[in-house]
Amino acid sequence: MAKFKALVDFPQDPFEQLRLAIEAVFLSWHTPRANVYREMNNIPESMGTAVNVQAMVFGNFGDDSGSGVAFTRNPSTGEHVFFGEYLFNAAGEDVVAGIRTPEPIDALKERMPEVYQQLFDTQLLLEKHYRDMQDIEFTVQEGRFYMLQTRSGKRTGRAAIKIAVDMVSEGLISEKEALLRVSPEHVEALLHPMIDPKAKTEIIAKGLPASPGGATGKIVFSADEAVQTEAAGHKVILVRRETTPEDIHGMKVAEGILTELGGMTSHAAVVARGMGVCAITGCGDLSIDHNAGTVTTTAGLVLQRGEVITLDGTAGEVMLGDIAKVEASASEDFKVMLNWADKYRRLKVRANAETPEDARKARELGAEGIGLCRTEHMFFEAGRIQYMRGMILADNDDERATYLEKLLTFQQQDMLELFEVMKGLPVTIRLLDPPLHEFLPHTEEDIVALAAQIGKSPDSIREAAAQLSEINPMLGFRGCRLSVVYPQITEMQIKAIIGAAIDAAKRGLNPFPEIMIPLVVNVREIRLITEIAERTIHDMLAKHSVSVRYKIGTMMETPRACLGARRLATSVEFMSFGTNDLTQMTYGFSRDDAARFIPTYLSKNLIESDPFVSLDTRAVGRLMKMAISESREEKKGIKYGICGEHGGDPSSIRFCHELGLEYVSCSPYRVPVARIAAAQANVMANK
Repeated sequence: MAKFKALVDFPQDPFEQLRLAIEAVFLSWHTPRANVYREMNNIPESMGTAVNVQAMVFGNFGDDSGSGVAFTRNPSTGEHVFFGEYLFNAAGEDVVAGIRTPEPIDALKERMPEVYQQLFDTQLLLEKHYRDMQDIEFTVQEGRFYMLQTRSGKRTGRAAIKIAVDMVSEGLISEKEALLRVSPEHVEALLHPMIDPKAKTEIIAKGLPASPGGATGKIVFSADEAVQTEAAGHKVILVRRETTPEDIHGMKVAEGILTELGGMTSHAAVVARGMGVCAITGCGDLSIDHNAGTVTTTAGLVLQRGEVITLDGTAGEVMLGDIAKVEASASEDFKVMLNWADKYRRLKVRANAETPEDARKARELGAEGIGLCRTEHMFFEAGRIQYMRGMILADNDDERATYLEKLLTFQQQDMLELFEVMKGLPVTIRLLDPPLHEFLPHTEEDIVALAAQIGKSPDSIREAAAQLSEINPMLGFRGCRLSVVYPQITEMQIKAIIGAAIDAAKRGLNPFPEIMIPLVVNVREIRLITEIAERTIHDMLAKHSVSVRYKIGTMMETPRACLGARRLATSVEFMSFGTNDLTQMTYGFSRDDAARFIPTYLSKNLIESDPFVSLDTRAVGRLMKMAISESREEKKGIKYGICGEHGGDPSSIRFCHELGLEYVSCSPYRVPVARIAAAQANVMANK
């Protein structure tokens, strides 16, 4: 204390104290944890914070005093029951900081029934007024009840959907308002795995079920350790006596969070629910020693740093080892919410899928077709890759044709299975895109094995690989350039697609393939490849007494394609924006290497968000807008979509809605997110 006072004298003037306190709150906007929160919640750096100045009341004046936190509904389940916790003879910070384990709110009812009734009546009034579940902080000072604050409470995904659906039934909000109450994180949390009820488990401790779901990972004891271990490729469980806001960067990367202290409204619980991360708090069955790196159970079992445990955040149970999990099934409330989303959205939602399994999952989750089928993924499978490699390494056209015939058989069967799953919905199939060297073996063992399989010498394979290697492959010999140089590859793929479509049509499946040409830069590329495709299709259909619907379009993923969209429009029936590559080429950022510097760019406010996560509407978006506007002027009836990773990002979906795209396409598990985001975009646009 003496050293502290020698450095800075504590001001005695109360107005100076107030000024410094206000200044400290303003400066807190720039702390590391505030930066992390802004990044997580897409809050602009320029927004700033506010300061409330109010008189204090004290909950630590004795047994007739105390502090608590309450929710007008259960924030974990969404049940319409008053929920909260209370600490007698304690300040409010003791409750939210998790340094003591509080009692349930019913304890207040037993000891101070009049105060409890005031609190209960107040929470009813507040929820009715704000028409949302409220998070209430209150203090009792010497038997007198004081409300400190109320705000819309953080909740789990399951709770958010139940509360929204229930409030529509109760007449508090409309269906459209309910849709706006659900965040993408809420939807994704519902799709997280749960502990398999049939799995054998060894429960070593029980705590409070702070945030639902199942999670497995290695034990780590600090936020920094969590970040380092996760970066090394390991899943982690962050184990702490209690968490603080300084732990946010570790909580963000953890599969689950486990604390010895704290309650259902502690920092760990509230933050985990907001992030959709599995969490158990107030686990008094454990003794956690950060310094020693050990977790000791009441039974005497000692777990060390790095050991694997599983958390069941729904039941509040801690288990040894990696326990089997099952996918969470959609609740009836979730189905109701998705039905509302479909009712109010304009954008169609497709899925990126190559396998029948992915396609089936996409349909289960509401996909209205496949927006991107990456045909090259089918060639990487075991039992097929050697034929692809043989085709690449062929010495002449006859040898190449032999391998292409085999690849045709594989690809046609794959396409048929996709058409069977999609049952008449559009399937957008991208022609071969990656550079050929990606298919070739890299290890000496694989080179020798391939040489034996295709009857060539290891040296010839090494030489071919060296010739195909590129300095900048993402801008090199890939995409439509492969079709230009090796038209026989394109012919094989067209035969596979249309052959499968003919088979499907004969079975009454009404297939609808959309053939997409990747990485174009001018209309002459499209015309050349379209001529190959149309000639092949004409010859095939002439041999069968069946008609097949199909379209030929292009992937808009180069700036030049967007700038020249007016000319491209004359030769295509649809345009699908491949925003991964379009972003990469517009920024000059390598998508595979950007992670090395984008965090620094974000921290220094050089960019507002990661452009590979959320679409850059100012530059990339401007190219898209220009392409759509000019191509529409040239030719009516062109369909527009997006099939990059941005197709599942809610902010990007809003922009796609504004542009007038027909559909977005995303990974199967993000389809429900996209459905709700598309509805939200339409509701917001028509407010």
